[in-house]
Amino acid sequence: MSAETVSGSARPYRNRIGSGVRAAFDAVPPSGLVLLGILSVQVGAGLAKNLFTVLPPSAVVFLRISTGALVLLAVALPRLRGLNRGDLLAGTAFGVSLGLMNLSFYEALARLPMGVAVSIEFLGPLTVAVVASRRRLDLLWVLLAAAGIVLLAPWGDLAGASWAGIGFALAAGALWAAYILLSASVGRRFPGATGLSFAMLVSALVSAPVGIAAGGVDLFRPEILLLGLGVGLLSSVIPYTLELEALRRMPKRVFGILMSLEPAAAALVGLFVLGEILHVREWAAIGCVVLASIGATKT
Repeated sequence: MSAETVSGSARPYRNRIGSGVRAAFDAVPPSGLVLLGILSVQVGAGLAKNLFTVLPPSAVVFLRISTGALVLLAVALPRLRGLNRGDLLAGTAFGVSLGLMNLSFYEALARLPMGVAVSIEFLGPLTVAVVASRRRLDLLWVLLAAAGIVLLAPWGDLAGASWAGIGFALAAGALWAAYILLSASVGRRFPGATGLSFAMLVSALVSAPVGIAAGGVDLFRPEILLLGLGVGLLSSVIPYTLELEALRRMPKRVFGILMSLEPAAAALVGLFVLGEILHVREWAAIGCVVLASIGATKT
């Protein structure tokens, strides 16, 4: 289905994504787009984690979002002419949710083990999946995915966890749920990636005050800018574009369950890239999440 069909009309936006890219998107099933986005996010998270040694989390978020916004604006520059009030509100709300979601999650990640932070954050998309469910069978996939997330989380370490980190992770989860709902709306209103580029610009403005204040002159070091560009591409431009395209062609509840592959993907990246050995509990968790994702996709 073309972007014009989804949006309802061919509004006068400048969209430089060529027909070849559009054909490539159409050739990949929406579930495949989500999986590619998950892999991109995990690699980008690894780069961002390295930046925490020289920059505070809020500065890394600003660097990630601003570089990603510049790349997207060069590819798909939205034009304000032709936008109605509903379009502007949807795009702005989407951008605000993106900025605050990333700020909240990176602050949680700086205070909590990654498994704990991601698991708490996943309450957001799982809530979307439960609320959007229409059949009892859908609830089974949600429960399987939830079981996988619980098994992946090192709950035994929560006694020494930061309550501020838990609060940031809960906020990130709520904002993630808003992101899922708003991105579907933006996908219908904007053709191609123009809605995403508009939202990323808003997101960069949201994260700029705290990010610039925290990072200072270190933000402009050439090596930091280069790493920030990589993080922006892998963590923002590529996954958000893929997810926005996937949400045009799949129900929100299925998207929410598929996104539960994030903890499993992180565990596999740790195994093959970092040499982290998985135990039986982690493999059981991955099995639960994969079964939930396959079941949601099939049904």
